[in-house]
Amino acid sequence: MRATTKIATTAFSLAALFAGTSMLTGVAGAASDESVAMGKQVAVDRTKGNCLACHMMGDGASPGDIGPPLIAMKARFPDRAKLRAQIWDAQVANPGTRMPPFGKHQALSEAEIDAIVDYLYTL
Repeated sequence: MRATTKIATTAFSLAALFAGTSMLTGVAGAASDESVAMGKQVAVDRTKGNCLACHMMGDGASPGDIGPPLIAMKARFPDRAKLRAQIWDAQVANPGTRMPPFGKHQALSEAEIDAIVDYLYTL
């Protein structure tokens, strides 16, 4: 693991620890278990989201290190709409990104993107 990835992982973990937001499931607005499971399935599916190709996340095996680690997502993206927009088309916020525009290019359905957001909020 690169030194920058280790530093980012530590920083985001600390941010999650000290964030004022609840990281618990079962709070108002929490996603259903089915949606979270679908989001994880799509995120690790090599023919769909394939988030592991570029990101370290959850218990995913053989993660990439091109993108930032997907940890402390509620602390990093307290506004769900911004996280969803990032998955839909990251080039809007960052024109130089290598992240594919999953929604814009219809690589993922609306339901799949919503489920991925639900899953990422558990990380």
